[in-house]
Amino acid sequence: MSTHLLTGFPGFIGRRLVAELLRTDPELKIVALVESRMLAPAEGAAAAIDAERIELVAGDISAPRLGLDPETYERLAAEVTVVEHLAAIYDLAVPLEIAQKVNVDGTGNVLDFCEACASLERLNYVSTAYVAGTRTGVVYEHELALGQSFKNHYESTKFQAEVWVRERMDRVPTTIYRPAIVVGDSKTGETQKFDGPYYVLRFIDSSVKRHLPVPNIGRGVVPFNVVPVDFIVDSMIALARDERAIGETVHLCDPSPLSAHDMFGVLCRLYADREPAYTVPAGPVAASLRSKTLRKLFGGVPRETIGYMNHPVRYDTRQATALLAGAGLSCPGFASYAPTMVEFFRAHAEDPALLGTA
Repeated sequence: MSTHLLTGFPGFIGRRLVAELLRTDPELKIVALVESRMLAPAEGAAAAIDAERIELVAGDISAPRLGLDPETYERLAAEVTVVEHLAAIYDLAVPLEIAQKVNVDGTGNVLDFCEACASLERLNYVSTAYVAGTRTGVVYEHELALGQSFKNHYESTKFQAEVWVRERMDRVPTTIYRPAIVVGDSKTGETQKFDGPYYVLRFIDSSVKRHLPVPNIGRGVVPFNVVPVDFIVDSMIALARDERAIGETVHLCDPSPLSAHDMFGVLCRLYADREPAYTVPAGPVAASLRSKTLRKLFGGVPRETIGYMNHPVRYDTRQATALLAGAGLSCPGFASYAPTMVEFFRAHAEDPALLGTA
């Protein structure tokens, strides 16, 4: 029986990855490293999946030796064959100190554990396409440090963490995954929180309820890259079982994304059965979102989100596309699953847990 150590459980991607790993490998055992404050929800998630094959271990990636006692650390180092490192702070407004502690120091501690493992076969590290920061134009999978600056501490610390991972690749066999913005399941629409692109739906919903015309935000001619969570999970599992992916970095992104303008139009037609009425400049909108009152009018959208709807960058996916072709996988286009995404939102638009107000 092989053993995977996973961080980031019971998060949105982590929970689904664990369920699919166990479903596709009856001989697999998962050890989920979980913060003490998350043990109760982790126990519920494990029970819903397969409690017998999921061991929950209280720990802290930001602490030396993962916050584990010596006996547990040594036991896991002897047992673990694959590490799935998903845990990170994803908040675009996160303070630097917190982002540094979790995203950078936490990754360093995971790398130390990987080097201590007696029989490690692979580290599957989840980075982000946004390590490209403020770069414009085409970003390629093999690139990382090209003098870019960053829009927030989330981007800068994930960049620092990926630098560290790459530096240790000669000692830790690794595949780096760079997802774009992750939305709900392409088949069911299920998601864990209405953030990211869901702020567009929240804004449309807010406008409709106030009987206001729905404006588009910014010129929106740039690509807006989103991917469904099931594509991320399926791709990670396929690539983790492909020897060709060791030492590679892959963009798990839409190779043909809609523009922000077209994405907004698709969601407006599906949810409100109308076209956006006019366009408002992105700069003044972002500035106005400093006001709590105006932020509520815009569906609660954080001002940091506006920049992602008007940043001219495209993520090349040729490495991911070539590797995934053998597994029969490709990223679905946004228009193909947008109706399911909208219907899930419509059915749960008042859910405090999904709105982040619970």
